[in-house]
Amino acid sequence: MSKTKTVLGSLLASSLFALGANSAFAAVTAEEAKQLGTTLTEFGAIKAGNADGSIPAYAGGMTTPPAGFTKGGKWIDPFKDEKPLYVIDSKNVAQYAAQLTEGAKAMIAQFPSFRMDVYPTHRTMAYPEWVRQNSVKNATTANVSGEVEGDAMTGADKDNLPYAGVPFPIPKKGVEVMWNHNMSYAPAVRHTFAGAWLVDAAGSISALPEPNEYYVKPWYEQSGKMRKETFNAVHGFSAMLTSPPSSAGIVFLNFYLSNPEQKVWFYTPGQRRVRAAPEFSHDVPIAAYGGVLTWDELYGWVGRMDRFDFKLVGKKEMIVPYNVFGATVTMASKDFLGPKHVNPSAVRWEKHRVWVVDATRKATARHAYSRRTFYIDEDSWNIVATEAYDNSGKLWKVANVFTFPAYDAGGGMNNESCSYNDLIKGNYSVLNSGRGDPGKFLKHYTSSEGLPINLTAQSVGAGGVR
Repeated sequence: MSKTKTVLGSLLASSLFALGANSAFAAVTAEEAKQLGTTLTEFGAIKAGNADGSIPAYAGGMTTPPAGFTKGGKWIDPFKDEKPLYVIDSKNVAQYAAQLTEGAKAMIAQFPSFRMDVYPTHRTMAYPEWVRQNSVKNATTANVSGEVEGDAMTGADKDNLPYAGVPFPIPKKGVEVMWNHNMSYAPAVRHTFAGAWLVDAAGSISALPEPNEYYVKPWYEQSGKMRKETFNAVHGFSAMLTSPPSSAGIVFLNFYLSNPEQKVWFYTPGQRRVRAAPEFSHDVPIAAYGGVLTWDELYGWVGRMDRFDFKLVGKKEMIVPYNVFGATVTMASKDFLGPKHVNPSAVRWEKHRVWVVDATRKATARHAYSRRTFYIDEDSWNIVATEAYDNSGKLWKVANVFTFPAYDAGGGMNNESCSYNDLIKGNYSVLNSGRGDPGKFLKHYTSSEGLPINLTAQSVGAGGVR
């Protein structure tokens, strides 16, 4: 047996064994933590490539832009000249079934035009040294806590919180993997001026409201200034709708904390006041998007984990969307919006190791979905795909999150763009992708200094006059 398989097997075994462990024993032992920086990266991914070489060894990720890129200019796909290694469609899906998500198999079964162009794998996620070292410190000191398991985190940094890094680089529980997603490393600020669309079952395209959005990861601004301004939120966003005219000027200010509390405000130009909106959570439809998405579906998952039991299934080698530049920043909507799904030529698929988490609705909880499955990349800790099931257990929604490296900021991953296929209604939506002028709508920053971000309810109210 290869060394890679041995390491992977031991990791999966320890993860599965610990599923029933009490949260008090969530932090790993010092002996287990010795894997970090040796057989594992400091952030918990397997360093080595896989047995057949289709997944390469981790070599530090992508830290510099490709030739020809200028800061603030159009994005460049560093792999644009590569050709697919193979294509998966209805003719050969059985050959690759073990490496496909249930959502991908369902898309192939329902839509004859759907295919997956599979390219060489590139492990492009990069971390700064201070985040890697913080992740190592978290391994033996961070725990999940709260009245409901997964409600909060504790650690050895200030305020009894984890250090700014991956809180659980050797996860033993599903909720720990979900917290790793919440805390996934990215530049402290990303500014997007993106488009969103709904394509109905007949193939007709409707533009959804367009946000001018600042998405923030306060813990990854080293000065600590933004953490103080955002209630110590692990992530959040300040988004003003710019279209259609009836919605222009509406502002959402959302902060997701390291505890059950969620800070949400909502500004409407008609009332010219800011109000708290704690109801914007869980399965409440996002009215601004025509109700096609629930609040906890943003970026694959956001919010409190109190309505589901999160089971850690383990880590698998799977073919997932990755390094997707087409449907995000290099193609216009007319080129990537197909009649039934995103144009297959706009999505790059690669083989990566992903953590699989199954979430089953609690018997005492209410939610539109009875079950959800999440696929989380081992390198970036971003959700790259999800599935949601209705009350009868039928697969309802298939989501793909189109990640790509934030090379303009020297590291991190962008997980802004996503597609959601409603298999029951036959429609689909695409959020936060390039508009008529692809590649110019997105910039990353390592600090909020000098940026016109409204991070308080007061500043939203003062600046939100249409």
